[in-house]
Amino acid sequence: MEVEIKLRLPDAAAHRRLSTFLAPRLRRTDAQRNLFFDAAARPLAAATAALRVRLYGPDEPSRAVLALKRRPRIDAGVSRVEEVEEPLDPAIALACLDNPARLGAVDSPIIRLVADEYGVGGDAAPFVCLGGFRNTRAVYQLEEGEETLGLVLELDETRFDFGTNYELECETAEPEQAKQVLERLLTVAGVPYEYSRISPVFMDIHDR
Repeated sequence: MEVEIKLRLPDAAAHRRLSTFLAPRLRRTDAQRNLFFDAAARPLAAATAALRVRLYGPDEPSRAVLALKRRPRIDAGVSRVEEVEEPLDPAIALACLDNPARLGAVDSPIIRLVADEYGVGGDAAPFVCLGGFRNTRAVYQLEEGEETLGLVLELDETRFDFGTNYELECETAEPEQAKQVLERLLTVAGVPYEYSRISPVFMDIHDR
């Protein structure tokens, strides 16, 4: 179970303000491309599941990750999603973008799970690509201490066909404490926010 705090920022100005405030704690910035796969009839989406290939790197990807996310729940900014993920050879990932049906032949526990539980990936229901989005993720490390919990923060700028979404998120085993830390941080930084209502993963595949 992946548990995250997800706080949505209203616009690019709020994103810039928070980026500036957190700049001394920046550890890295990742350029990501996220693609989603299902069968033509979309049985995964119908079951509130998402099969994602994430590529790291603006052009030639340095690595790729295959993930299955399902049964999402989000309440007052605390997101809980069942998730399994595994590394994927970037060359195979790119080949599957050109021919999505090839994903069904990948030797992968996730692909076998999707075939067994959802019937997707074989000749009767080959994979198709639903599209996706690009994302720039800045990763920040808060210092250890009572007030910060040593949290790792991820500030996302996610570009969809229909607009751009700005979100601060943090994976944690202590969601209520972590949410208080993030809310205090945003208040000190003078950055407005609201609780996210749905993950961009599920927003993208279900709003098509």
